[in-house]
Amino acid sequence: MVACTRWCREVCPEIAERDCLIVADSWSAQAGQIKAARAELVIASVPYQLEAVAQILKSGIPFLALAPHTLADIYRDIAMIAGIVGLGARGEELIAEMQREIAAVRQRAEAAHSRPRVFCEEWGKPIIASQAWVKELVEAAGGEFLGEPGAKPAAEDVARENPDVIIAAWCGAGDRVPLEKIVRDRGWNKTAAAQSSRVFCIRDELLNTPGPALIQGLHALAAAIRPEIFPAAPGLRRISPQATSAGELSPRPVIK
Repeated sequence: MVACTRWCREVCPEIAERDCLIVADSWSAQAGQIKAARAELVIASVPYQLEAVAQILKSGIPFLALAPHTLADIYRDIAMIAGIVGLGARGEELIAEMQREIAAVRQRAEAAHSRPRVFCEEWGKPIIASQAWVKELVEAAGGEFLGEPGAKPAAEDVARENPDVIIAAWCGAGDRVPLEKIVRDRGWNKTAAAQSSRVFCIRDELLNTPGPALIQGLHALAAAIRPEIFPAAPGLRRISPQATSAGELSPRPVIK
């Protein structure tokens, strides 16, 4: 590997130990950067911007564009990449490791008698529900995913569904989602999730990166959805209980 994006480096910290160029991503790719890396293959995945794809193609380097939706798609992509780099067996091992871990979490979650209703979003303005692979992980962790993956529900519609758990994993935001603000500004303060302080931020790269890091995201989901079964996990941040008890989630008054 001769180059990667800063998002790749965040999800794979060991990249920092390599002599690897950091380049723009599939939302802001630049042909000049790609050419300077002297790569023989460019691999990119969702989300894309058409202008960025045009820049990648302009570089003239073979381009493998991935667009997974489900866990099955992600396994297929891992197998494809592993085959291209001549490590097919290791790719199959990695897929099997992911599948075993997901199955183990699912088995533990099945011991619970109910399934909390979970709203999970990947963006805040507009609100965009998380992708289909996140729905699969929510279900494996013992929850019921509310809404349609990738949909853009109105804040009022989410409030009407009254989720037991709210999870925000905004693309590119890391763990910096302002939980108190979004609950207050969207009028979600009366939802079951807000009333029980079960509003969480999960680090973006753990749920939105279609690869092995999803297993860390699964453990964060499980800790949020089923804390009585699963221990606290890295990458998970909960809304401040003090904010809830102090009334900081109440809607702001209208000043005329």
